[in-house]
Amino acid sequence: MQRTVVNPWSYPEGLDQGVMIEGHRRLLFVSGQCSVSPEGESRHPGDMRAQTLLALDNVAAVLDKAGMSLADIVRMNTHVTDVDAFFEHAGDALADRLAEFDVRPPGVLSGTTRLGRPDLLVEIEVIAAD
Repeated sequence: MQRTVVNPWSYPEGLDQGVMIEGHRRLLFVSGQCSVSPEGESRHPGDMRAQTLLALDNVAAVLDKAGMSLADIVRMNTHVTDVDAFFEHAGDALADRLAEFDVRPPGVLSGTTRLGRPDLLVEIEVIAAD
């Protein structure tokens, strides 16, 4: 697969505006993942950073089950209940983890009043290709 980053400008730093993929074999659409255990129990109440990292771990688990990794992410949408808290406590951790795989996926960061459960603060959905 060939991945070409498309950036007509440099804003915002650390985020690619587009990723063109060619010659790929598979696309995987990963449902929104949250800070839950394998049994579906909520984890890390009130901790935006820990919830973000566990949600990303859960994304990684889905990718792994499909024979993929975080390196294969081509789009990521992140939904949070508090955008300011996300930037203050979790945004850097998410970016650092993705940087380990040289991934800066285009996507959306959206603020929402509530996720599927009141104790969840972040939900991450991705599209991956290989």
